[in-house]
Amino acid sequence: MMKRNKGLMTAGFFATLTVLTVAGAPSLFAKSDSNTTVSKLEALSKFTRVVGTVEKYYVDDLTINEIIDKAIKGLMTNLDAHSSFLDTKSFKEMKIQTSGEFGGLGVTVGMRDGALTVIAPLEGTPAYKAGLKAGDIILKIDDKSTLNMTLDEAVSLMRGKPKTKITLTIVRKNEPKPLVITIIRDIIKIQSVYTKKVGSDILYIRVVSFDKKVVQDIKKALLENPHAKGLIIDLRNNPGGLLDQAVGMVDLFVDEGVIVSQKGRIKDENQVYKAHSEGTYKKIPIVVLVNGGSASASEIVSGSLQDHRRAVIVGEKTFGKGSVQIIMPINKSEALRLTIARYYLPSGRTIQAVGVTPDIKVSFGKVTVEENHFELKESQLKEHLKGELEKIDGKKESQKEEKPSKENVITTEELYDDNQLKEGVDILRALIITQERK
Repeated sequence: MMKRNKGLMTAGFFATLTVLTVAGAPSLFAKSDSNTTVSKLEALSKFTRVVGTVEKYYVDDLTINEIIDKAIKGLMTNLDAHSSFLDTKSFKEMKIQTSGEFGGLGVTVGMRDGALTVIAPLEGTPAYKAGLKAGDIILKIDDKSTLNMTLDEAVSLMRGKPKTKITLTIVRKNEPKPLVITIIRDIIKIQSVYTKKVGSDILYIRVVSFDKKVVQDIKKALLENPHAKGLIIDLRNNPGGLLDQAVGMVDLFVDEGVIVSQKGRIKDENQVYKAHSEGTYKKIPIVVLVNGGSASASEIVSGSLQDHRRAVIVGEKTFGKGSVQIIMPINKSEALRLTIARYYLPSGRTIQAVGVTPDIKVSFGKVTVEENHFELKESQLKEHLKGELEKIDGKKESQKEEKPSKENVITTEELYDDNQLKEGVDILRALIITQERK
């Protein structure tokens, strides 16, 4: 991690603001030999000539500050999809975003092959309710084309006052023509961790994003369910979040070795995050669900657990966002969001532009079930006989049964509506049986 006075990083698409000074900004000629210095002077001279030519001859009258700002934006855009120049307006908006609640859609986006792509709609938000899906390409925001638009410009357009309307034109795989979706902005509040049970022996944990309470909430869920024999961790459509929470989550289930490492050009700033034996759940079998909307911190968790052979990864290939960005102010009102390192999993493989390939590939969809007429009739007969028994016993039989709340249990219907989850549960039950027979 970068030194604390230089920045705070996220392992996701949630920008983190850090106030910095520019007194320690690196000199262009620091530690340069004479040949390198001459080369830099020639390059700066070329840049100066280009700026002067644009200022004098360009069709529109641009100030020198406008030209320099455009030059910086062009530079950052050409570095990679996640580096950018935050001008006064963008920097101010980022402060609003990181201060807490804000009006928006609840969708995480990124650049893939130059196209503005939905990484994941966050559960329960306007974007999720409107039907946006991971992998959707946003072609237009209201009447503005997103072609040649930067990521920051797109995010700025999508953010706005709560209860205001925005129209997105999207291109979706297997749809014959673009779809037009209208969304009403709202205050974005996200519950990051949901827990349910599958039967009486499997604990299902859904992590929507990696905020500052994820590890705390997962620990609480494990303590409240000490008799769980297996664990499903659902990271589908999770765009990432805080690096320390991703590391802390893996540390709950791995007792030694590297969790993830961070490597950049500056060796002194490289970091290796390692597991600790204390408080580790070493024996509980785990299945992790992922898809194309699982990015960054989600990829660190799933990839690290996979490398440690601590979990079976089920679903579809993840997004492939494994780079580290920090915010570096260049004056009081402007800053750079700069990629300074990449993440590497315990095996040494990178996530960036590659993603995590699941151990068992399963497409999302409903489970096809062949109806057994004999079993159906038998089931109906049992229900009828149970009703007759209740008449005799004064409904004592029904009073003995305590049906769990549907809010805390994944029903059979829900399981068969989600092929990836059903496959994950079946694999987990096999792991539980194998472990019990040892």
